[in-house]
Amino acid sequence: MKEKDKRPDNDSSEEKIHVSGSVFQSAGEMKAEAERRDKELREEALRKQAELERKRREEHERRLYEEKKELIRLKQGIIEESEIIHEEAEAEVKLSFFKKISNFFYHNKWWLGMGVFCAGVVIWFVVSMVMRPNPDVMVMVIGDNYRLGEESEIQSYFESLAEDYNGNGKIEVAVSYIPYGKNDQQNYANGVDTKLTAEMQSGESVIAVCGPDIPKLMLTDEVFQDLTGMFPDDGNVKGYAYMLSDTEFASRVGLGKSDIPEGWFIAIRTPKKLLYSSREAMQKTYDKDLPLFEAVVRDLASDK
Repeated sequence: MKEKDKRPDNDSSEEKIHVSGSVFQSAGEMKAEAERRDKELREEALRKQAELERKRREEHERRLYEEKKELIRLKQGIIEESEIIHEEAEAEVKLSFFKKISNFFYHNKWWLGMGVFCAGVVIWFVVSMVMRPNPDVMVMVIGDNYRLGEESEIQSYFESLAEDYNGNGKIEVAVSYIPYGKNDQQNYANGVDTKLTAEMQSGESVIAVCGPDIPKLMLTDEVFQDLTGMFPDDGNVKGYAYMLSDTEFASRVGLGKSDIPEGWFIAIRTPKKLLYSSREAMQKTYDKDLPLFEAVVRDLASDK
């Protein structure tokens, strides 16, 4: 009887140990599961934060790219003013004085840069208008070619084919050399951007002799007049460009063939409303200068 009485106690003790072990095991599993779940939540939050930062960065880079492209269009005289360069209002954050200054320059760098750039253009334009003579025709040489822009006889060549359009008894052609190239920093440092923008936003010069890099740097299809209808049978015509490398242009301006590399061309701008000129005023310049442009093409084509 005693042995029988003892057996339930042993069974009860074993059951208690088993139940207790199960409780501890379940608690450990629950803790591990909670830690795993907490880790997953943290990782998910980090992923979402990283994705949000990536989207913000991409949007910022996209806006900078669009603003830079708009500034290029403004520089080339394709548009008068920008409709997209702006800064969106942001939530006010309390910053220190120096942080405010740093933040201001960072968020307004495009506005400040554009403001300085436009101020330089206006100053250059006003000074050039006051100082420049009153020639019959103004011709631009756009491209990095010092020999052509500064040391050639290009002015004399154009004057030999021009007429006294302004009626002052003299034939005068002014040549504006703009060494615009691939290096943006060099263009800016040398004032080339300012000079190009002032010329392209003015309707006083429509004939341009351009280098091979210009179609890659400018939206030339929007700037220059298509020539295929004007000179349908001339093999040197490539859309808006009259190619010069297969002509005697180099000898005409007193240079060797190697001084006018492959890709140089002459073109005439399409009349349009500009920052410093109405469409009507530019059309007047175009009508005046077109006979000279045609005379140059006829002269170069006569050597074939």
